[in-house]
Amino acid sequence: MADTILRTDRLSKSFGGLIATDNVSLDFERGRVHAIIGPNGAGKTTLINLLSGDLLPNNGRILFNGQEITRLPPNRISQLGIGRSYQKTNIFAEFSCYENCWVAAQSRLNSSMRFFRPASSLKAIRQRTERALELCGLSRRHNCRAAAMSYGEQRQLEIGMMLATEPELLLLDEPLAGMGSEESIQVIELLKRLAEEHTLILIEHDMDAVFSIAEQLTVMVNGRVLATGTVEQIRNNQAVQEVYLGEDEETV
Repeated sequence: MADTILRTDRLSKSFGGLIATDNVSLDFERGRVHAIIGPNGAGKTTLINLLSGDLLPNNGRILFNGQEITRLPPNRISQLGIGRSYQKTNIFAEFSCYENCWVAAQSRLNSSMRFFRPASSLKAIRQRTERALELCGLSRRHNCRAAAMSYGEQRQLEIGMMLATEPELLLLDEPLAGMGSEESIQVIELLKRLAEEHTLILIEHDMDAVFSIAEQLTVMVNGRVLATGTVEQIRNNQAVQEVYLGEDEETV
């Protein structure tokens, strides 16, 4: 039986008369890369926002490692082991790489609001920061100011900040958005390395990247789940081909 790390049960969210997610029930298996795809207005980003606590559902439940997290705030969900990246890079531009990851690592501690404690005395934070920089491939750039980095490096740094919180599960919202081909290749390789030790839930419009990374796919249309299966099953699904594959996409 598959080991489920995250489960949604009839999860629904509406904005006035617009139903963004409609009774979405999904199981995400531990240690796998699960991509969520679909056409414009499918509800993918809304779903990620619900999973991360950035939005509250109207109905339904979310379970993480068997614990209900449906209405927990984002900081508490992060502390439980769920990391989140955004469509637009979310970093402190005037901080160095190290400082960005240090702030993220500190947020995982129950004492994270004690800003006047010397960073050098916090061994756990330092270790998390250094490991995150190594994992995201920015160890040699630790003193570089974030604003002076390339866009691709900034995306790597955002992933590094997420890793500094030591998450079990990574929620990745279009990590390749706005990148050139060379930068995309670097980030794809980073995601493959991360998949060796983490569970990934991925939204991405680059279908070549999705098919090269994902082990499981869910296709959403108009807020509902159209199909879930392996890459090969989704490739061969006629309904999916008709509504999505081969078309351009934007996220909700």
